[in-house]
Amino acid sequence: MNTYKNIFYCFFSSLILFSCQGTKSEVNKNEDEDESKAINLLTDHIPLNHDGDVNAVIEIPAGTIDKWELNKSDGQVEWETVNDVPRVVNYLGYPGNYGMIPRTLLPKDEGGDGDPLDILVLGPPEDRGSLIKCKLIGILYLFDRGEKDDKLIAISSSSPLYHVNDIEELDEKYMGLAEIIKLWFTNYKGPGKMISNGYGNRNSALEILKIAIDEYAQINAEVNPNE
Repeated sequence: MNTYKNIFYCFFSSLILFSCQGTKSEVNKNEDEDESKAINLLTDHIPLNHDGDVNAVIEIPAGTIDKWELNKSDGQVEWETVNDVPRVVNYLGYPGNYGMIPRTLLPKDEGGDGDPLDILVLGPPEDRGSLIKCKLIGILYLFDRGEKDDKLIAISSSSPLYHVNDIEELDEKYMGLAEIIKLWFTNYKGPGKMISNGYGNRNSALEILKIAIDEYAQINAEVNPNE
């Protein structure tokens, strides 16, 4: 356990130092702001590329603690609030780029909550609201106070880890990373609130993705039959 703790702290020390350089959006934020507002991040992007990689919209850059999320009504990311107070994670920053997969919706019988699929993308910090190409490698099974809250795990195409194809391979070649992710998610809300049932492999993640893509397409066809 001491080994995992040492890996955990070294990993986040490096992540925090790297993220202090700032995300790429800070430089051209004003220039890109007007253009990005015209794009609906939920509906205007496809979820899956021809090569099998997925598209992820980043809500929370790696290493940061401000809790942003997608507003489904306008397809933009906004700072989540509780009682008009912006949410901040009272823990170490996110261990990867956190976001959602566009045009997905997980049915309730699969543990869905009416939102797009959650995804954690391993790699360097990305711009909030950006679309990044990534490879699914697995799924982290989680329960948030008794309700399913699974997270897809992926690796950014710009990451040096992109050659990894499955969560088991990640654990073999980069010992401790999978454990760090699980430790983070099962502790960032406080003791006992998040419980993990371990990981599923790439195929399990792809099955969930297909279900969510089909569900979104079906719901959208019912709401907009002429499209």
